[in-house]
Amino acid sequence: MRSVDATLPPVPGIASADVLIDRSARTRFRLGFDRAMGWLTPLLFLVAIVPILDMVYYVSLKAVPHLTWTIITGTNPYEANVYLGVPLYTTFYVIGLATAIAVALGLFGGIATAELLPEQWANAARTGANLLVGTPSIIIGYLGYLGFVLYFGWGPVFIAGVVTLSFFMTPYVFRTADLAFSSIPRHIREAALGSGAGPSQYIVRVGLPIAFPQVLTGVFLAMAIGIGETAPLVVTMQPGVLVPQNLFSPAKTLTMVIWENFQSPLAANQVLAFEAAFLLLVIVLALNVVVRVISARYQKRLEGLYQ
Repeated sequence: MRSVDATLPPVPGIASADVLIDRSARTRFRLGFDRAMGWLTPLLFLVAIVPILDMVYYVSLKAVPHLTWTIITGTNPYEANVYLGVPLYTTFYVIGLATAIAVALGLFGGIATAELLPEQWANAARTGANLLVGTPSIIIGYLGYLGFVLYFGWGPVFIAGVVTLSFFMTPYVFRTADLAFSSIPRHIREAALGSGAGPSQYIVRVGLPIAFPQVLTGVFLAMAIGIGETAPLVVTMQPGVLVPQNLFSPAKTLTMVIWENFQSPLAANQVLAFEAAFLLLVIVLALNVVVRVISARYQKRLEGLYQ
């Protein structure tokens, strides 16, 4: 029997044994890596979620036994270290106005970069928004202090804190709106414009309904981040004991209550700080639930309409 010569030239179109062995090794590595990631991802999720749950448990343990309805709704200005009613109302007041400003600026900017501006200007705007998102809140607070409190002469009042906080929230709305409008399929845009719709008609009647769930998510994200911020308010607003009567009144939010009382030597003040933190956790959780429900219902209405 004649032996097979191992030095025969390779046949065109047929992989050599070495190549097959190499590909098999790479396939085994990829499959092993995929299995490892399948186990590692839940582990990383636990590593991230356990400290959060521990924080929630610790804050709840400190706050819930002492929290009563009277403490939440009480508005006696002469007992500011007992009641959270005024700071709670002021928090909603501040975040409502700041969100209105942030939505107006962020939504307009996101639509402009996605639909109206030349690519060069749009990229510059996106870069600026990314820089603002990465800027520490205390820097935004000091810029608001220099600009609104000192330069414009407003003083440490309600409107200075609101506008400063809105500038901190605007990049989150802007980035979400820009991404939402940029992700709309091109054929939908071309069909609308080809049917005779102008750019403004396309944006209002076609683009905005499709992008609405994503934009809403960005708005609620900005609200959740803004509610928990302290630095932009501490340096631009003078603490007050009443709900702001006008734009130039002093004001105190829940985060300012935490800032003032957490390191107090008095146990009652520390409990008040934990109660304020617990209320903030509840508010943020409620915002997340609301946005999920609204987005899911609205998304279901859009199914099959724009595919």
